Amino acid sequence: MKNLITISLLILIPLQSFAQVNPKNEKEDSAMKPSKNEDGEWDLIVIDTQFDYFMNAIARPMNQYTEANLKSRNRILVNEWNSYFMSGKYRHIIESSIDYDPREQYGIKFEYKLYQVFVYVNWKYKLRMNGLGASDIFR
Repeated sequence: MKNLITISLLILIPLQSFAQVNPKNEKEDSAMKPSKNEDGEWDLIVIDTQFDYFMNAIARPMNQYTEANLKSRNRILVNEWNSYFMSGKYRHIIESSIDYDPREQYGIKFEYKLYQVFVYVNWKYKLRMNGLGASDIFR
């Protein structure tokens, strides 16, 4: 499952088409960019059956978070994630950067799901990230 993170963070737009149209450098081309769904809401599609299991059986419910808290944590986690990506650290897990604008109003559903992706990576790969809440860390 080497491509788990790349596949799990796909957000409605095929990244390969970006790489063919706008070839700058490899690290810039692999950025995950949020996009809006047909209803005009920000959406995150995660293609991994274990992620669905994680969300339904292990993840804390969305009502235990506030949007402001999730946005604050996501800002930290995205920066940490992108730092790992740029340095090549955890290359077997982190294969793309995340294009996330903390000034954008993504909505609580998107913020929650993005945060849970980080919690999931901690759960599955035991990758410790500084922005995770204490109750969301799996050892």
